[in-house]
Amino acid sequence: MRILQMLPTLSMGDAVGNDAMALSKVLRDMGAQTGIYAENIDRRLPAGIAKPVSRMPKLTKDDVILYHMSTGSDLNFELENYPCRKGLIYHNITPSGFFRPYNSELTRLMEYGAEGVCHLADKVDFCMADSEFNKQELQKVGYTCDITVRPILIPFSDYARKPEQSIIKKYENDGYVNFIFVGRIAPNKKQEDIIRAFYCYKKYINPKSRLILVGSYKGLESYYRRLCRYVTGLELDDVIFTGHIPFSEILAYYHIADLFLCMSEHEGFCVPLVEAMYFSVPILAYNSCAVPDTLGGSGVLLNSKNPMETAMMADRILRDSKLRREIIAEQRKRQQDFSYQKVRTLFEQQLMDFLKHEML
Repeated sequence: MRILQMLPTLSMGDAVGNDAMALSKVLRDMGAQTGIYAENIDRRLPAGIAKPVSRMPKLTKDDVILYHMSTGSDLNFELENYPCRKGLIYHNITPSGFFRPYNSELTRLMEYGAEGVCHLADKVDFCMADSEFNKQELQKVGYTCDITVRPILIPFSDYARKPEQSIIKKYENDGYVNFIFVGRIAPNKKQEDIIRAFYCYKKYINPKSRLILVGSYKGLESYYRRLCRYVTGLELDDVIFTGHIPFSEILAYYHIADLFLCMSEHEGFCVPLVEAMYFSVPILAYNSCAVPDTLGGSGVLLNSKNPMETAMMADRILRDSKLRREIIAEQRKRQQDFSYQKVRTLFEQQLMDFLKHEML
């Protein structure tokens, strides 16, 4: 049996691509003939890890395509033409309105993606959603097939790699409190709200603090420049935009972080929340989209974006050692729900349930 994965773009460091590559190993271990096929393949990835969609083999009704949906693509409208069983792995589509002031091409791409989600509603045989939030999104646009929830498969062994020591030496023991957020510099992630809350914390509570925003701003340079102007206008020091950096440097920033602050207004899962759990960094996050699903009762959720209230809650978490320990303990407990073996077993069971049902 062939179980092939397909997606528009396979990128280095992207959560969707990482999920596809992790699942590829699981499928091979299950004895399936498998492969990853993408329209665009990041040249930085190891040669042979994926093939162009144009080289997809001739399929039969017994084969299966697992299609990763996360953006606009012609593939969203071509999937139905493949003569095989089809499963949708839904990572969500960021609403186009977030990008409209900053990038017209990305705006059109997300609009096209939303059209693709609706188009596939009656054209796939089953769905796997990253979160309950994503499942509900599919149901809202008319999906009636079986939809299971399966978190992104994260090989946590990768996080045991050695972090970049120069960053740790530079920031670890200088007496500053380090706020961190990891994620693409993008308007849906609302880095301006993180900056606003950090400003209140630094000005009114603790001047010896810094904010580190880890993530690439490629394609959203205008939003990045707006954030930089905002920082300058606030006369705010100690805000670091790392841009795109190697994985070892990302690990280092987690090692020196004192608080993970997330103000995002659209996430389909948000892998960095789980990464913060892994590194025992307490999480303070805005209650929106899939964030509460991923936190699962751990961390601290905010129902308001009042920057002073956010700063005061951050201060309480950082100063109250008992509360901090309790938050970290709950996060560690929640992180076990995303353990590699647990999510792998869930994926295997969900896939086998679908295949058995189809054979009846």
